[in-house]
Order: sequence, then structure tokens, then C-alpha cells
Amino acid sequence: MTDTQAKKTVLDIQNLTVDFSTPTGTVNAVRGVNINVAAGETVAIVGESGSGKSQTMMAAMGLLASNGKTGGKVIYEDRDILGLPVRQLNRVRGKKITMIFQEPMTSLDPLYTIGRQLAEPMVVHGGLSWKAAKARALELLKLVNIPDPERKIRSFPYEMSGGQRQRVMIAMALANDPDVLIADEPTTALDVTTQAQILDLLADLQKRLGMAVIFITHDLGIVRRIADRVYVMKSGEVVETGEAKQIFDAPAHPYTRMLLDAEPTGTKAPVAADAQLLLEAQKVGVEFVLEGGLFQQSMVLKAVDDLSFSLRKGQTLGIVGESGSGKSTLGRAVLNLLPSTGRVVYNGELVTGRNRSQMRPLRRNMQLVFQDPFGSLSPRLTVGQIIAEGLVVHEPQLSAREREERTSQALEEVGLDPAVRNRYPHEFSGGQRQRIAIARTMVLKPELVVLDEPTSALDRTIQKQIVDLLRKLQLDHNLTYLFISHDLAVVRAIADTVMVMQRGKVVEAGSTRDIFEAPQSEYTRELMAAAMLTQQMASA
Repeated sequence: MTDTQAKKTVLDIQNLTVDFSTPTGTVNAVRGVNINVAAGETVAIVGESGSGKSQTMMAAMGLLASNGKTGGKVIYEDRDILGLPVRQLNRVRGKKITMIFQEPMTSLDPLYTIGRQLAEPMVVHGGLSWKAAKARALELLKLVNIPDPERKIRSFPYEMSGGQRQRVMIAMALANDPDVLIADEPTTALDVTTQAQILDLLADLQKRLGMAVIFITHDLGIVRRIADRVYVMKSGEVVETGEAKQIFDAPAHPYTRMLLDAEPTGTKAPVAADAQLLLEAQKVGVEFVLEGGLFQQSMVLKAVDDLSFSLRKGQTLGIVGESGSGKSTLGRAVLNLLPSTGRVVYNGELVTGRNRSQMRPLRRNMQLVFQDPFGSLSPRLTVGQIIAEGLVVHEPQLSAREREERTSQALEEVGLDPAVRNRYPHEFSGGQRQRIAIARTMVLKPELVVLDEPTSALDRTIQKQIVDLLRKLQLDHNLTYLFISHDLAVVRAIADTVMVMQRGKVVEAGSTRDIFEAPQSEYTRELMAAAMLTQQMASA
């Protein structure tokens, strides 16, 4: 927007560098980056995973890992805040400059309720009493469209879906009406309908508060919708910058054009009608007892309600629906990772009701890729140790050299250099960590893989590579996938059949072609409409 140019610059990043010391040498993650944002302006930083987007802003907030080193300047209110003592920096971050992190489960304390965690920054940074802060916390939960906020404010993070936890993080960042809001992939874990609501919410709050927004994302549809200006990053450098309209209508750099053209494409070839029946779920149900407060009765939540399906060897079932619809809970019930009713039969063997020791012989062939890679990767192990861990348990006969060879092969299959096996998870971007999580699963060559939002943290170019990789692995090893996602473009490209879930129930199921071209349910049509809107914006 032209009028934003006349507004005061509230954050000015000048010649920023970020270097990490690793056992294999120094990694130059950010090299001479210049970014500024004015009051009331929305600036988007885009680029592939590992391009330096998140590390740039983590450095600006003074949140780098201990092996990270920064250079340059970060000017806020006419002073350089880069390298300030922690006590002085804390007067700025969390109040004047706040950040929504990509992976909410690593930012929320599992021992405290959502209400306590929302209220604390308002007490510490905003000077509110605990009573006033808790009232404001309830208001914020309503603003970010958390269902049943009066109950959720007493919930713990593990009791919420990934999308709900992300909305809690957004509420927390907005608690003290900041001058600058840094949003690092804030809609990554959200379905398309909720994503639109969150973007509208952020736009409304920005207009009301006059705050600047720095939006880090790989979703170019979102960028077209919300951004005034765009910075395109590649390999730690800004390769193009300009007004959003200019970037989309006439991109100058080949890398920018490549980003705009990237989209998962194609469809999966159907499996033979007589293929072996590998998995059968019959009337599966999962219930959670929600404890009531003072003078309130406990409630029973039916997260999965009387759900049945079957999967043949080599087939992919896509499960879609909004956050909290029961998709991830169903995946865990299938793997017997939580108690359920009904029957789950894998390869002729009853899975439901088995204890941990009884499940162990099946675990190698029934694997799970988690939605939140950072929460599932041990920060104390190197990438090589993380990937090899399953081999140590399930293939103890392998020598150390054989495990290292298998680990290197797995890394290459997911598009990572085997040399990174000596690095730690915190040294990677969100998308790179997700690929590590996939490598850890695929190194065992399982028969059934439950993929819980495996591409949610990845930019479109890497999504396309991962979809191609999953297809190749499926063909090479005759793998069967249960693919859970809110990204309908990815589901369309990889699934044979699709099951649409809402509030724990199946509202529609059928072939991928039928679901996408002729949806019967009004809810499915709403999902498709929201997804098509995003796609149109990305390709316009």
C-alpha cells in the first residue's frame, strides 16, 4: 500500500547474519538480510524450508540456540535491541514485540492449564491482576474461535487438537496489544475454513490496534491475501522484495517464479480390486472424560463415534476435516496408542485391546509420522541417532556401519544430505524436521504408515517432493497409508479414497474423484469451497 510507506518504521533489521557452530563446521543460516516493517503494515517473508525465514526473526527476538551467533542490527524505537541483556530485552519481547511460533506444543507448558498460560504474560508484561488477566484470557479464547472456551480455559495443552493449540498461541501473542506481531507459520496446523477465520481475525486486530505484522509462511495464497510487501528468501539471503502485487504479477527472480508455480499434482493409480485386505476398522469409538469444575458435572466427549473403514495393501485413505474433528485421534486408535471400542484388525490379527508387550511384534510394520516433528524428535540426540533408534530396537542384528548406511539412505530419500546426521533437531527448519521424522519412520520399511499432517510444515515445493517421495516409497515397498491432512490439494494428489470427518463422525466417504468433483455433504462442499478459494488466490 502506498500510504504505508509514509508511516513510521517500527522494526528495522539491518545486515543481519546468523551462524551456527556444528561438529561439521559453521552453518551460515542468514547472510546480510535487510527487512523493515512500518506501523499498520503487513510484511510477508516467504521461501522454502531452510531458507532462513524463521531464523531471521528468531535472531531478532534474541531466541537463537546456544550455538547460534548473530551480527548486524535490529532497530526498535531508535535503539538496537540485538544483543541486549536478557532483562532489558524482556521489556520489549513478549509485550512490544511478540511472536507466534510454528510448533505450539513446544511453546505451551504441559503442566499448566491454558488459562494460566494465557494469563501469565498479561500479569508479567501488562501489569494486570490475576483475576483481570483470566477474564481477558477467556475473551481472547473467544476471539480466536476456540469452541467451548469456558471449559477449554481449564484444559491442558494435550487435551486440545493441533489447530486449537495454535489458536491459543495466537491469543497469547495478542494478549498485550503488541506493536509488532511476528507470525511464524501461524496457520500451518489449521484447516482451510479455520485458516480463513484466523486471517480475518488478525486483519481485524491489526486494523484496530495499528500493529505491524511480519508473516512468515510458505503458503503463497495467504501472502497474496494479506501482505502489503513481500521478501523472498533463498539460502539465507533476500533474493527479491517488492509490493505484493508486483511479486505475484511480475516476479523478477527465477526462484520466485518457481515458488509461484509449485503445487502437488497428479492422482494416485488405484490398487487392484483383489489386493490383500491389510486393515479393517469396525465401529471404532474413542471417548474422553472431561472433568467438570466446581458444581459442574463431568462430560463425555465422543472424539471418534462408530467409525468403520477398510484398507487394502498399497492403498491410501485420505482423512480430512476441520481441527478437532477426530482425525488424529482415529489414527492413534488404529495403532492402539489410546483405548478404543470396536475392532481394529491388521493383517488378520486383532489389534484392539492388546497391551504394550503384545503390540511390540506389530510396531515395526505399523508406524506413525507425527504432526509436530519438534515435539517427537529428542533434542538430546543427533539426527543420525534419532533415525537409527528404530533399527536398534527392531533390527538389533545390524552392525553400527549397516545402521549408518541405512540412516544415510533414509536421509537421501527425504531430500536431506546424509552429512546432517551429526546435527541436532533445533538446527533445522520446521520443514526439515518433518522430513527427518518421515525418514525415521521409513527406515524401518513398514507395511502400514499413519501420516498425521506430514506436509503441514512444508512449503509447496517441498510438499511436492514429499508427495512424490511417498508415492515412490509406496510403489517400491507396497506401502499402505492412512493420510490425515487438512490440505486438500495434497490429499487429492496422494489418496485413492477420502473420508470426511466432522465432530468424530464420517459425513462422507468415497473415491477421491467422487469426493472432489461431486461432494454430496454440505460440510464437504464448504471445505472444497474454502480450498478452491486458496488455490485460486495462489494461482491468480
